[in-house]
Amino acid sequence: MSEQEKFDAIVLGAGPAGSACAYTLAKAGKSVILIERGDSPGSKNVTGGRLYTYALNMLDPEIVKEAALERIVTQEDIMMLSGDKALIIKYQDPSFGNPEEYPHSCTVLRAKFDGWLAGKAEEMGAFLACGIKVDELIEENGKIVGVKAGEDEMYADVVIAADGVNSLIGQKAGLIEEKRTHLGVGVKEIIELPAKVIEERFNLEENEGAARVILGCTEGIHGGGFLYTNRESISLGCVFLPEEAAQKGKSVHELFQDFKMNPAIYNLLKEGKTVEYGAHLVCEAGYRGIPKKLYREGLLLIGEAAGFVINTGYSIRGIDLAIVSGIAAAKAVISSEKTADVGPVYLRELETTELIPTMKAVDGYFNILDTEWLYDKVPNLAVDIFGSLFTVTGKTPESIKKLAFGAIKNHDLTLWELAKFAIKGVRSL
Repeated sequence: MSEQEKFDAIVLGAGPAGSACAYTLAKAGKSVILIERGDSPGSKNVTGGRLYTYALNMLDPEIVKEAALERIVTQEDIMMLSGDKALIIKYQDPSFGNPEEYPHSCTVLRAKFDGWLAGKAEEMGAFLACGIKVDELIEENGKIVGVKAGEDEMYADVVIAADGVNSLIGQKAGLIEEKRTHLGVGVKEIIELPAKVIEERFNLEENEGAARVILGCTEGIHGGGFLYTNRESISLGCVFLPEEAAQKGKSVHELFQDFKMNPAIYNLLKEGKTVEYGAHLVCEAGYRGIPKKLYREGLLLIGEAAGFVINTGYSIRGIDLAIVSGIAAAKAVISSEKTADVGPVYLRELETTELIPTMKAVDGYFNILDTEWLYDKVPNLAVDIFGSLFTVTGKTPESIKKLAFGAIKNHDLTLWELAKFAIKGVRSL
């Protein structure tokens, strides 16, 4: 196409960030092309599979009820594993599934959800082009004016990169370093089970869902596990730091299979059929993983390309932040008369939508999650203490204080280490 035939915006990546951005732009009457490298939206995307639905409501309240969602999460679990023993902290809140306007959060399957959201962007007038790999940016006088895909060139007032954690476009533009730090490898399986079986095993009502984060499943490696219930399947995954897995002499796949076969996990999956297996890089740095610059003239970074992921240890967020960042970028394009103004307006929109303030607010969790012995000694200690409390031998039981001190010593911890950890936690949070 010629420069005279340019779009108002080119959006790269039809994940939640890109599709939300294209939807908002098209709804405002902008000409926009949404380019997806995969054969279809969602075909290349891997996440745990949970969406906090305020983001969809922010996008358009009219589409929340028709969204391709799986189950409404009414049950939050934190699980600690130690060998074949498990400790589960459970929080149940039926009101999460029955608010006046929309559910608090839902599980999603990316192939379905991403396809649905990209389809809504098309309905608004966005042009969706799949199976296209964008190789280069087109730059004129320091400004990004378009993209190259093979021999084809496409031009636009602004290019919006939603091409994931290893954003090639961000790297080409000089906004992202080629080797990002604090990257984990996420491995995930989707395991089919009948709806009634899922509801029985997790004590759920019809359409209710459970979300579980798991500590102690990584053999001491920085990382953790997650489990989400879908309508007729379970999403099970683990995130590891790959360099630590290499030091263990095990592949990420082997570590994941060991986790999957733990009795506390396997009993939830047995008789199920694995229908999908995938792996994905995950930025574990939170606020500290956001690039120093999120834009150049003619180019914006959104979603995972911008580092918008939160892991607090008890919740993992990415899809909602992706959608919000896409909305913020679109609003910046819509409200800016000059291309040079889009970047600064985008940053203001990220503040107004409370995305950046939210990431700042939980930044301290990074310090806590960076504690090495959190991933083996803490779950082992917690499980042992509770195991002692529930064990009856016929002998005079020890005091809880003595049990706790004994368990601390048995796991090569000291009161001073625990005190320092508590102090770090208070300062961080």
